[in-house]
Formats: sequence, C-alpha cells, structure tokens
Amino acid sequence: MHPLSRTQPKVLLPVAGKPVLDYVLESLKGAGIEDITIVVGYLKESVKERFGDGEDYDLNISYVEQDEQNGTADAISFTDFDDTFVVVNGDVYCDVKSLEDTIRNHNEEDAVATIGTYRVENAASYGIIKTDNGSVEEIIEKPEETTNKLINAGVYVFEPEIYDAIERTPLSKRGEKEVTTSIDFLIEEGKLVNSNELDSWVHVGRPWDLLLANERALEKMDHEKKGEIEEGAFLQDDVTVEEGARVRSGAYIEGPAYIGRNSDVGPNCYIRPHTAIGEEVRVGNAVEIKNTIIMKGTHAAHHTYIGDSVIGQNCNFGAGTKIGNLRLDAGSVIMTLRGELTDTGRRKLGAVLGDGVQTGINSMVNPGVKIGPEAAVGPGAVLYEDLEANRSIMVKQKEQEREWKDDT
Repeated sequence: MHPLSRTQPKVLLPVAGKPVLDYVLESLKGAGIEDITIVVGYLKESVKERFGDGEDYDLNISYVEQDEQNGTADAISFTDFDDTFVVVNGDVYCDVKSLEDTIRNHNEEDAVATIGTYRVENAASYGIIKTDNGSVEEIIEKPEETTNKLINAGVYVFEPEIYDAIERTPLSKRGEKEVTTSIDFLIEEGKLVNSNELDSWVHVGRPWDLLLANERALEKMDHEKKGEIEEGAFLQDDVTVEEGARVRSGAYIEGPAYIGRNSDVGPNCYIRPHTAIGEEVRVGNAVEIKNTIIMKGTHAAHHTYIGDSVIGQNCNFGAGTKIGNLRLDAGSVIMTLRGELTDTGRRKLGAVLGDGVQTGINSMVNPGVKIGPEAAVGPGAVLYEDLEANRSIMVKQKEQEREWKDDT
C-alpha cells in the first residue's frame, strides 16, 4: 500500500467514506459477535483513537499489541481465548451471510478450525486450499497452477487448540510465523480442518484493491442527501451528500458516488461513477473525476482530470493537472510493488498519491505511477515513473537569444 501506508495504517484507508476496518467490524457485528480484540502494531494509536472501546459501534473492543510484524500466527498468539473464536484479517471484507455460514459450518461439523475460502481467477498471490467434501487436505503457498482456484480468504474460526499449534510453528522463509503452517500441523495430526466458500469477499492488499472495494461499497450503500445542493446542480439518485457538504450549480454527479462532510463541489464540474470524495475536499470549476478515492482535505480547484486513482490527504492540484488512466497501447497498467514491476490486470488505472502531494499547473502524471508523501510535480512536468517522498521533479528551462526575422 505504499505510499498510502507511509502516513496511515492500511486498515484506516477509506472506502466509500469509511475506513476498511469499519466494514470488518460491521460484518462481525452482523454475525452476532460483540466482543472484539484488535491486534495493533504499526501506527497503533491512530487505530485506537478511531475505534476506542467500541461504544460508538455497540461493540466491546479491546487491544493487544504486536510490536514487530512477525506474521499472522504471531499476531493471534497475543490473544487468549478459551472458547471458539473468529479471526478476520483487518484488510479483508466478507459479507455477513458468508461469515455466519462459516461459523455455522464450523459448529455443525465439530471442526478444530474452519477456513473461509473464495474462488478467484488468478491465485498467484494467495494460498490455494485443496479440499475433499469441504475438509481441508492441503494449503499450497505460491502455487504453480493459479487459475480458477479456491484461496485462503483470511477468515477463520478456531478452537483454542490452535494456540498449541502456533507455539510449535517455526519461522517461514519470510521470517514470519504463518497461521497456515499452524493449521497444517492440525491437518497432519488428523484433526478436522474444514472450509466454507464465501459469497462476497475483497482483499484490500494493493492500491487498486481499494478501488474495487470502493466500487462494491458504493453500489450497496443506502444513499441520502443531507448537504446543500444548489439549484442547477444535477445529482443522480444513488449519490450521497453528507452534512455540511455543498454542491454548487452546474455540478453534474453520476452515481454511485459519495461526497463527504464539509466538502465543496462545483460549480461546473463532472463527477463520474464510483468516485468517493472525503471530508473537507474542494472540487472546483472544469474538474472531472472518475472512479477515484480522494481523501480528506485535498483540493482540485481548476481544470483538472483525475481518473481511476487513489489520492491521499491534503494534496493540492495546480490548474490543468492531468492524471492519465489508460496506456497509449491500451494494455494492462504496470505498477511497481516492493521494487518489482507488477501487472495490475487493469486496463484503466491512474496514479496513487500519498498525503501532501502537490502538482504545478499543466503537469501530467502517467498511469501506474506512485508519488510519495510531500512530493511535488512541477509546472509543465510529465511524470513517467514513481517519485519518492519529499522529492520533486521540475522542467528545466533554457534561455537563449531570440532571432528576429527582418521583413524590411
């Protein structure tokens, strides 16, 4: 999630106006689970400040701290449950019914562990689950055959026996204690590990996953308009406008879309479907935004295009800024992740901007580019590759003597 996670924990990144972790908690609550333990580490105070003791969510929330990121099994080891418990990765979303079915399946089959699974077209980045009538036979990491496979969805139901298996779990090649290895121990010991296929699931592990999660959340949202909408603005029915927001005359907003609290949109701008605008955002004249997440405090006030992008907090776009979302050859957009070029599988994908990025007038950013926090793209510059935090790119001008044509 770099550069977004440089300044915000991943679980607090917004999807349709709410942090990713909000949706996890809503699913747990919908499935009848009220006592929640959140394992925190990186930027933990931000998470605690957001969710507190859970009173605002009608939940009982407590926290345990994993100071070093040593894997999923290590994270679970910091908890201490003496009865059946559910584990959900903080960056995954599954619907309430799927979660309820997984818990019911676990209880009815009297399993020691149950894994929530999901069928994907490309499983290269996940662990494949091999089953026999629902019983898990094997978990295969980095599989050779990756098409149309059941994967581990990061949703589990455990009996306390998992703790003993975790204690015996060695470090993986990545230097982490993986809960899938702990589950393998249970399988080898002949204990029943079951699986349940989820109906709806999104893993928010990469920047473009945020756009997919945002799309689904906006389509399921019950939309309402609480803010001020001036005469002459056009908004489709499936558009939410939060309290304190203002939509000025001439704004044209296609849904599903979301306008956050105290934001100012228009006049004469075009907001296209699957766009989520956060709190205190300014979208001004002749600005077009498509399928994009824009976070709190960002300004795009004049003559700007932003397509299929994720924009951090407190960014500022100079007039005439363009963020492209389509390669000239119309191929899949490539993005650098962990230093390696990665095919996103998306034909349309713009840029990912960290907090506090600035662009000058008439600047351009190519598809798949990432810009670190507090970086700047100067006036008239074209950014073709990633720009690290606190760096800038400028167009170097050359002055020369002008040769005048003598018409006399």
